Amino acid sequence: MLVLVPTGEMMALEHIRNFSIIAHIDHGKSTLADRILELTGAISDREKKDQLLDNMELERERGITIKASAVTLNYTHDQKTYMLNLIDTPGHVDFHYEVSRALAACEGALLVVDATQGVEAQTVANSHLAIENDVELIGVINKIDLPAAQADAASEEIEHAIGLRPSECFKISAKTGIGVSELLEAIVMLLPPPKDKSGDKSAALIFDSHCDDYRGVICYVRVFSGSLKLRHKIRFMGTEKTYLITELGKFTPAMTAVDELGCGEVGYIIANIKDIADVTIGDTITDFNDPADTPLAGYKKPMQMVFSDFYPGNNTDYPRLRGAFEKLAPNDASFSFSAHNSPALGFGFRCGFLGLLHMEIIQERLEREYDIDVVQTAPTVSYEVMTKDGKVKKIDSPSDLPDITKIEELREPYVRLEIITGSDSIGNIMKLAEGRRCKLIKTEYISQTRVMLEYKAPLAEIVYDFYDVLKGMSRGYATMDYEFMGFEKSDLVKMDVLVNKIVVDALSIIVHRSTAAVRGRKLISKLRKSIPRHQFEIPLQAAIGGKIIARETIKAYRKDVTSKLYGGDITRKMKVLKKQKEGKKRMKNIGSVQIPQEAFMSILDTGD
Repeated sequence: MLVLVPTGEMMALEHIRNFSIIAHIDHGKSTLADRILELTGAISDREKKDQLLDNMELERERGITIKASAVTLNYTHDQKTYMLNLIDTPGHVDFHYEVSRALAACEGALLVVDATQGVEAQTVANSHLAIENDVELIGVINKIDLPAAQADAASEEIEHAIGLRPSECFKISAKTGIGVSELLEAIVMLLPPPKDKSGDKSAALIFDSHCDDYRGVICYVRVFSGSLKLRHKIRFMGTEKTYLITELGKFTPAMTAVDELGCGEVGYIIANIKDIADVTIGDTITDFNDPADTPLAGYKKPMQMVFSDFYPGNNTDYPRLRGAFEKLAPNDASFSFSAHNSPALGFGFRCGFLGLLHMEIIQERLEREYDIDVVQTAPTVSYEVMTKDGKVKKIDSPSDLPDITKIEELREPYVRLEIITGSDSIGNIMKLAEGRRCKLIKTEYISQTRVMLEYKAPLAEIVYDFYDVLKGMSRGYATMDYEFMGFEKSDLVKMDVLVNKIVVDALSIIVHRSTAAVRGRKLISKLRKSIPRHQFEIPLQAAIGGKIIARETIKAYRKDVTSKLYGGDITRKMKVLKKQKEGKKRMKNIGSVQIPQEAFMSILDTGD
């Protein structure tokens, strides 16, 4: 029996369940969220649509969740009404940070595994994240309606890789609704309610926020102790700023105003906050007149792993690009940008991302939502440099490297890389990993046909095309996930690219000395194909310090100036050709080389 209760009514703590859905990408999180919304009566038949909690057009188009979203549902079981606060999370490795924030606001989680694919790398990573946050897990084996489903094999893999017994796993089909009602009962029976701290001083955790053009900043909060009331004065413990609550509410899934958010509840706060910079994700909100003694444990700041420079394109100017970034950044805590000037490309921005998909999403949002055209340099990872005077500095771009004479050592980021693959493709994958300077830590069979490989890997070698090559080698079956470990000393060098004898800083890369010569030759060869021919000859060179390690030449367009000469002395022809050569030489000195976007991106392709 399903009964809706007024959302403003306070509910006993033992009847509240805060949970999220975590899984590998494309294992059915958003579809399961849709079924739960339907079964609890939160949406009518008229409002039904796929991926209901995915609000961005990009999320619907790509079929992935990018931003975590929250919804409050009312569910009646054994004549008791329960409040279910569901937080839907992304599954891609780039949005790991969004998952960690959602889990900090929950007591329980549904770990969804595709019955046709079994446990994947991101499944393992998300389960570790849940265990670190003391979150109770319920195993869910989805897509049991498919002909290729192997639910029993998937439950064995869950037991082996994560430690959940097969008896603790629920077999469902989120698409058809099979088993979802039983899963809802399990949520209220097996997941713990919030701890009773209703008598303590008010403390609420901000786990997300977004900016509304008309209402200001909307903060998504989970109340851990006390309560928050309408028209009460509050204080942000991190920024020390004070505000008056003008609206409190819950997502049902539409924004529904309430007078009070009690202990253990999830909702939103609007308090006339104009600037998103005033709100820090992970900050604690408390009552101004009776503040909490200590703030709640927040989050580690997201660490950008990939950096790229964005410059205004053909139909865009610098102020427009800055304006678009200023609107995008508030709703994405893991994206950063700062002004940057390049001698080759002019004024632009250095941007930090969690990974390549994150970068792609930002670029696509710029084009779609703001109609902005950008020229983008090839992504690089961040490095650490220790100078001779003992100072350690973080470097996000090769152009920021100090003079070679001042460098004591260069350090590159290393990650713990987990690959799950079929046993038939182990040999090829190990060969690929070895070629990318990865060191094998352990090999573990999670079933008779599937194996988990754990590597210590340099991030620079795996962040670009490694995943695509891995998928190709394993016929699409292998999955990977990585976690940052730290910076370690490495034999790195800066490789400059000279176009027409001028260093183009945006094409410079930091490479390992052992692969520098090979990378240099491949890079120059690809640039020769990417840069169009001009009226003059263009030399392309790769150099380390003052030493040229590779060279190619883009031939000039040549007009046949001797076509009008009929026979006669050869010196006539030679004189005309010499005159043409001098003209080309002059043009080369004053002419500028047009470098297209493909040239900047070509330095990514390692040619494997």
